[in-house]
Amino acid sequence: MPEQIFTDETMKFLRLLAKEYPSVTAASGRIVNLQALLKLPKGTEHFMSDLHGEAEAFVHILNSSSGVIREKADAILGSRVPEAERAEFATMVYYPEQKLPILKAKQRHLNAWYRLTLMRLIDLCRLVSSKHTRAFVRAMLPKNTAYILDELLHAHFEDHDKNLYYGQIIDSILDGGCADAYIISLCEVIKRLAVSRLHIVGDLFDRGARPDVIMEELSSRPAVDIQWGNHDVVWLGAAAGSPVCVAVALRNSLSYNNYELLEEGYGINLRRLALFADATYTDTDLAPFMPKQNRPDALYSEQHQLRTARMTKAITAIMLKLEAQVIARHPEYGMDDRALLSAIDFNRRTVTVDGVEHPLEHWDMPTVDPRRPTLLTADEQYLIDTLTSSFRHSEKLQRHAQYLLSKGSLYHTENGNLLYHGCIPMTDEGNFATVTAAGPALSGKRLMDVCDRLARRGYFAPEGSEERQSGRDFLWYLWCGPQSPLFGRARMATFERLFIADTATHAEPRDAYYRIYNHESVAKKILAEFGLDPDSGHIVNGHVPVKTTEGENPIKANGRLIVIDGGFCRAYQRTTGIAGYTLVYNSRKLSLRVHDSFESAERAIYANADIASRATDVEQAPRRLLLEDTDEGTRYREEIADLKNLVLAYQKGLLKEHR
Repeated sequence: MPEQIFTDETMKFLRLLAKEYPSVTAASGRIVNLQALLKLPKGTEHFMSDLHGEAEAFVHILNSSSGVIREKADAILGSRVPEAERAEFATMVYYPEQKLPILKAKQRHLNAWYRLTLMRLIDLCRLVSSKHTRAFVRAMLPKNTAYILDELLHAHFEDHDKNLYYGQIIDSILDGGCADAYIISLCEVIKRLAVSRLHIVGDLFDRGARPDVIMEELSSRPAVDIQWGNHDVVWLGAAAGSPVCVAVALRNSLSYNNYELLEEGYGINLRRLALFADATYTDTDLAPFMPKQNRPDALYSEQHQLRTARMTKAITAIMLKLEAQVIARHPEYGMDDRALLSAIDFNRRTVTVDGVEHPLEHWDMPTVDPRRPTLLTADEQYLIDTLTSSFRHSEKLQRHAQYLLSKGSLYHTENGNLLYHGCIPMTDEGNFATVTAAGPALSGKRLMDVCDRLARRGYFAPEGSEERQSGRDFLWYLWCGPQSPLFGRARMATFERLFIADTATHAEPRDAYYRIYNHESVAKKILAEFGLDPDSGHIVNGHVPVKTTEGENPIKANGRLIVIDGGFCRAYQRTTGIAGYTLVYNSRKLSLRVHDSFESAERAIYANADIASRATDVEQAPRRLLLEDTDEGTRYREEIADLKNLVLAYQKGLLKEHR
């Protein structure tokens, strides 16, 4: 390497690198290690989307790695083991703490069963760990069992008997009464090693009961990225202290009876809202505000439903007023037509939408003053201030918001694939639409980058600053704005659905993106815009449920675009006809997994009722992909080049070794 490449800037970087690798030996050792890593098989990536708080189904899909673990377990056990026994074994891997007592109670010779089960788990764990370095596997091992598990997983049997070696260790485990602990540890390690990276393509929140449980589970995983959905940014805005986002988040939760999330999950005190609603809306029309029966097994009394409807109506009135105030602050949003409180003729009981006058149905909103319809009453202002403070001071919500911000973004590129939740705003002609809500003349990748930055500003800008206020408002725009890449529709017709009988006004026209995204040329154009190879890359998209029952294909644009919103959320399963899609990308292929309904974790544990899944290959790799073929491999090669520069600097005497 010519000496002239060692510029002052290069030497400054190499001095920093030398702190980590203080000698030729240290740097060379790392080079050898990285070069070996490049020849490992590519790790398995798991893509999930639109979870919408369905925690039980999510955990089961995650535990099973969309069927990957069952496939590997079947490969280890083989057809010699009966189907029922293989199903029990797989269920134990998914839910070891719950399943173990059930299985143990059935055994006549418990120690013999322990030995067989531990041997099978070791073989399965060795199989799923084969794509990982020993150091990575060690990092995944629970501390209390790490040493023995490391021995079991990495022993070599060239010069001694495998069964004898394992038998001696297992006998020691049994003698120490530790078999359950080692079985549980092995099951957890298998689940963590089966998938190298988890991609969540948006909408963790709303509709389903426990998105907080999903967030806790994700937080325990080693390699996760999240592409925000419009439901997620509402909760980010609420956590940031946006009153309008607080109102939207509360309305969404109450509409689905999700008290458990609000009160138990995030500790949001709803007492003042309930008292205010009881005092203000008891003798009003509640028909449009009755909560949905999202969970078929949940039984709610009439009194409960009526109280929830009153609370929903109370927060809806506050939400509509706050939305109108945001719209007035931001003419660049182009949403004047959404400030419908100001379009009401209170004498005629009509509202004008798109130049057409419609009679108001169910209009019975006692806190809306016809003279100043967008002004909160003193009681409403106090209430929303109190609720916003409750969101701001929820430790768990703040932790989850910070996790969403650290692991999340508007889009993500990895290994030639582009991931985003909603859409890239486009015109019917196939061009990137120009959007002005986030700044002058933004489109394509530049639009997504600026939207991402403004969203972060809403949470991180100094409290009380103009940047914080505009960022919080923009989080609300991302939720429902007409050119929001997360919303992808011309309008959110909440007002019309509540108060106008004419269903034609309830329509929410989609962005042109959804009319043209089945064209391969469009998908290729988007991939190229984000710097990816349009001939080999894929777009992974969520947000709009695929209408499987109507014959819609989730694989679009000749395989360049895949929509994986298949109805995880129970509320969408009538539309989709299934219970979710997931995508699995391993060293050999990219495959779409179609999942049937998940009854419950209890049924899975006691009856081995796995989610029935079917796999469709989207694309076969021309050869087995290695780590060197991935983005991580590119980073390793760059690190190797830097380390070789460091070695050369040591050899030329430009840097002094520190041993």
